[in-house]
Amino acid sequence: MRKLALLCLSLGLAAAALIPAIHAADAKSIYDFTLKSIDGQPTPLSAYHGKVVLLVNVASRCGFTPQYTALESTYEKYKSRGLVIVGIPANNFAGQEPGTNEEIKTFCTKKYNVSFPMMSKVSVKGDDKTPLYQFLTSKSADPKLGGEIQWNFTKFLFDRNGNPVARFEPAVTPDSPEVAAAIESALSR
Repeated sequence: MRKLALLCLSLGLAAAALIPAIHAADAKSIYDFTLKSIDGQPTPLSAYHGKVVLLVNVASRCGFTPQYTALESTYEKYKSRGLVIVGIPANNFAGQEPGTNEEIKTFCTKKYNVSFPMMSKVSVKGDDKTPLYQFLTSKSADPKLGGEIQWNFTKFLFDRNGNPVARFEPAVTPDSPEVAAAIESALSR
């Protein structure tokens, strides 16, 4: 039984590695993208289908870094109802996320007790912007929520079907009334 489980696991990971990279222009939703977890494992965002998803570009040395506390408490409050928060480290703003994935994971776990999924560090702005963020910031894909990421801790909220619901700029905290109302509304659909 154990050998079968290990075989399935290894085949699943191998199959995920064979998935071709999607271009932002071809994407229809966040479910079309696969990121790497903070531990380097392929993580298709389609695994979160049926959940309300809050994607947040994060950094460890930013004035907004204490938002990890509010992100974790929001996750704890709503995860049983179907919310998943996905932290996506990026070093695009003033070098505020210089660490390795291992260092980021250690920092988030020890300092903020982060238990929500964390992805590997990517670029969310510039010529090397990851395809997911090309999609999220595209004005043609989403005229209402598109636009360049201005700083760390920009938040994108998606309903249970991967449809964009809201975008919150960095100064809007995860536990603010407007974010809570948007999460509550998305969870109730």
